[in-house]
Amino acid sequence: MSGLNLVVLASGRGSNFKAIQDHIDRGDLAAKIQLVLSDHADAPALDLAQAAGIPQAALAAADYPDRVRFDLALLEKIKAVPCDLIVLAGYMRVLSQVFIKEAPAPIINIHPSLLPAFPGLHAQRQAVDYGVKVSGCTVHLVNDILDGGAIIAQRVVPVLPGDDEDRLAARILAEEHRLYSEVIGKIANGQIKIKDQSVTILD
Repeated sequence: MSGLNLVVLASGRGSNFKAIQDHIDRGDLAAKIQLVLSDHADAPALDLAQAAGIPQAALAAADYPDRVRFDLALLEKIKAVPCDLIVLAGYMRVLSQVFIKEAPAPIINIHPSLLPAFPGLHAQRQAVDYGVKVSGCTVHLVNDILDGGAIIAQRVVPVLPGDDEDRLAARILAEEHRLYSEVIGKIANGQIKIKDQSVTILD
């Protein structure tokens, strides 16, 4: 299916990437993943991409003198393919201001909390430790503040008695897999419009 051209950045297992590709394969999402990039050569996300016939590449930060040079190398890869949207799917590196400024398309991320609550790492553990009664996930624009870009959509997940980090994370992840593709679909059909660092929702 043609539609929105995506480039996915993933550092690990790639479950959100796979969920997006599954929605595309089922015909539920008008998009095409043009490239999967990782900062880890052994990332399972790359194996998933290869199995799906999607071009993939790994770049190691250690091969570059600094973060900016590494990000410029990523951008070179991204600019070599059609790209309407850059999708972070478990990408564990903070993007530099140079990357954000020079990116050829908007950048979105999904975070396992109801931002602005619990940004950064181990959001699910933070939620359990704090004792909140609801948590969830947030799709947001990426800017130069960690998990600080404009919020596009959120999904609430209850925190149940006896929850630990892993149980809560599993339930949030199931919602991530649905919400991320829903948001990308609405961007594809024009229901969500992104300009610079602002989001307009038309539905």
